[in-house]
Amino acid sequence: MKKILIICLLASIKAISQPAERLIKVFVAPDKEDWTYSKNEEIKFTVAVYKNGSPVKNAKIYYTYGAEKMKPVKEDSMILTNGIGEIRAGKYTEAGFYRCIAFTRLNNIEYRGLGTAAVEPLSIKPVVTMPQDFNKFWADAKADLAKIPLDSKMTLLPERCTEKVNVYHVSLANFKTGGQSRLYGILAIPKAQGKYPALLKVPGAGARPYAGDVKTAEKGIITFEIGIHGVPVNLDVSIYNDMLAGWLNQYWNYNLDHKDYYYYKRVYLGCVRANDFLVGLPQFDGVNLAVAGGSQGGALSIVTAALDSRVKYTAPTYPALADMAGYTANRAGGWPHIFDQKAYPQNKIAMKEKLETASYYDVVNFAKQLTVPVFYSMGYNDETCPPTSMYAAYNSINAPKTLKLFLETGHWTFPEENEAISEWLVSKLIPKK
Repeated sequence: MKKILIICLLASIKAISQPAERLIKVFVAPDKEDWTYSKNEEIKFTVAVYKNGSPVKNAKIYYTYGAEKMKPVKEDSMILTNGIGEIRAGKYTEAGFYRCIAFTRLNNIEYRGLGTAAVEPLSIKPVVTMPQDFNKFWADAKADLAKIPLDSKMTLLPERCTEKVNVYHVSLANFKTGGQSRLYGILAIPKAQGKYPALLKVPGAGARPYAGDVKTAEKGIITFEIGIHGVPVNLDVSIYNDMLAGWLNQYWNYNLDHKDYYYYKRVYLGCVRANDFLVGLPQFDGVNLAVAGGSQGGALSIVTAALDSRVKYTAPTYPALADMAGYTANRAGGWPHIFDQKAYPQNKIAMKEKLETASYYDVVNFAKQLTVPVFYSMGYNDETCPPTSMYAAYNSINAPKTLKLFLETGHWTFPEENEAISEWLVSKLIPKK
């Protein structure tokens, strides 16, 4: 019964990130197949309203367009006589992403769609600067972490084990400024005798229970799926909801004005600590270690690979925490948008100190440190992690890198994208003989 409940819970969590199908669909798309334009090239968007697979004639739409996350260049409306129309969105001289958002109202219900055009995205440069002592700061932090004994505790979860895989709830001693904390995760490890590669799965934002990546473990890869908040990851979902409504509310803002006490210091070091545990397992093959995740987990995938030379491959999906200072240059910054003054007006206070702290945690500055192969996937319609910020990080990577674009996706993934990520990781960790 517990196993059924876990499966249902995971299905519901995944469903949250997927776009819901609706009776009326508003489609918006740039007129170029690759959605990508040159500077000073006119951008045109095709917009359509569909019901039951057919255009809705004489539908009235309201639309805006302009640089993503910024004040629109234009707001207007039009009648789609045949259910399909064209919006000319102008020419742009700056590299970046320009978005058209369209709405229609039918039977007092509002329906929305959007499309995003790229202008020379490979020319996007980050706004965030690199602190002079960036590498020393993190080297010192890792040295402090290394002083803390691992103190690992593994509890077998029989109801989650399969014929091929054992599953454990794991607790480790982790860093905390001025003391210690705990790190928790779900370990899935092949039962058969032998040596195996390992994959660290790092989480998206929020707090939730985890079931572990048993499917990948059954392919012959040790997997360790971790939480970041220092609480067990096998509790009832209601407990995490209470945390998010209480002491975890806006955790990304905690101690933002002090680099040594910022919330993510313990989180970043916790990912290294998770690797300490993985490479110490007797079943680990001693060489092949990868890290992967999406959103906040995409950020942590880059950060971990940059901080830990034991990582050989990283697969970030729509990474957050990238070029967060973008808003100071009047363009979109990365999630959690801490310098978007509309979202967090309180961060105007001690702005200089907060910008300095953020620079030690910005994914762009970790991306510059990468030396291992990177599989980077994202979409242009992401409103949570703006593609401007994600390209600022991608363009900062000098290591071997593969960019896989799924243009239409927002802050979610197609099954084909998940399969591409999985295939890349397996091909690296278990190369064909």
